Amino acid sequence: MTARTIFGTLTRRTLAAATLALAAAPAAEAQAVRDPLPSWRDGPNKRAIFTLIRRTVRLGTPDHVPPEQRVAVFDNDGTLWVEQPLYTQFIFAIDRLREMAQRDPALAAHPLFKAAIDGDMRTVMAGGERGLAEIVAVTHSGMSQDAFIGIVTQWLATARHPRFNRPFTQLIYQPMLEVMRLLRREGFAVWIVTGGGQEFVRAFSGPTYGVGIDRVVGSVGKTEFRTLPDGKTELFRLPSIEAVDDGPGKPVGIGRFIGRRPIIAFGNSDGDVEMLQYTTTGAGQRLGLFVHHDDAEREYAYDRETHIGKLDRGLTLAPTAGWRLISMKNDWLRIFPSG
Repeated sequence: MTARTIFGTLTRRTLAAATLALAAAPAAEAQAVRDPLPSWRDGPNKRAIFTLIRRTVRLGTPDHVPPEQRVAVFDNDGTLWVEQPLYTQFIFAIDRLREMAQRDPALAAHPLFKAAIDGDMRTVMAGGERGLAEIVAVTHSGMSQDAFIGIVTQWLATARHPRFNRPFTQLIYQPMLEVMRLLRREGFAVWIVTGGGQEFVRAFSGPTYGVGIDRVVGSVGKTEFRTLPDGKTELFRLPSIEAVDDGPGKPVGIGRFIGRRPIIAFGNSDGDVEMLQYTTTGAGQRLGLFVHHDDAEREYAYDRETHIGKLDRGLTLAPTAGWRLISMKNDWLRIFPSG
């Protein structure tokens, strides 16, 4: 796609900003300004994103959306960063369980916990969501909210992915970072709407994605307000779930925390189906997209047959619903940021 073609899809405001930036930018940065999505191959999906932005942002068009109504939502696991071979939050939970068992050996006597500590993922996954929830409950509670975020932050600073041997916060998808940046530039409020723990994602969403903690909607554990003996106060984490932000819970979370139907939604699994339905059945121009993991060489290849990030119902519904499938293999020139 030429610079001229791309500029034609963007607003006059963006063109003016790009012109000023090009005057001072080095060659690599200038290329990024000419093409806001340089990690995307030219094709129907890239053009669909540009078209949605052009139609909703340009003044005087029937599909124009005022800035205060421009909402973009992104799932996290498998949409913004790697989710195989296990959700990052569950890898964190298992690491924390091992650490806790060193202080309390009785934990290792629990069959499910023992399997997790021993790395027997077949047994852990056989317990389904209920078993995983039990591990999360014991490893994510019994502390203040602030203490939990500190533990997550410390873990992310040292943990490495088992295949790529890189920090998890480096295994984010460069093409999606570019989309988020472009949408923000065009006046969209960018939100993360995840089935993962809200506070877990908030621990890294700012420095990793540029998404503030006030724009993260996720599954929420119960907390209670406590006054400490020294007069200080805290939110104390309890071993139970208050709200699950997955499947039909995602539109509920969007309504509760965002208050507007999104214009564009990105997901990757059946847990995102209802979010895409809620987005694309609204009036006016809307767009729903699934990240399809079909690149085993550079990342992973999976959809219908997987325990993590299953995309089955979504694949079936996508053609009729008009949702687009983003092929990692064919649409993305690169997957991860360099470094």
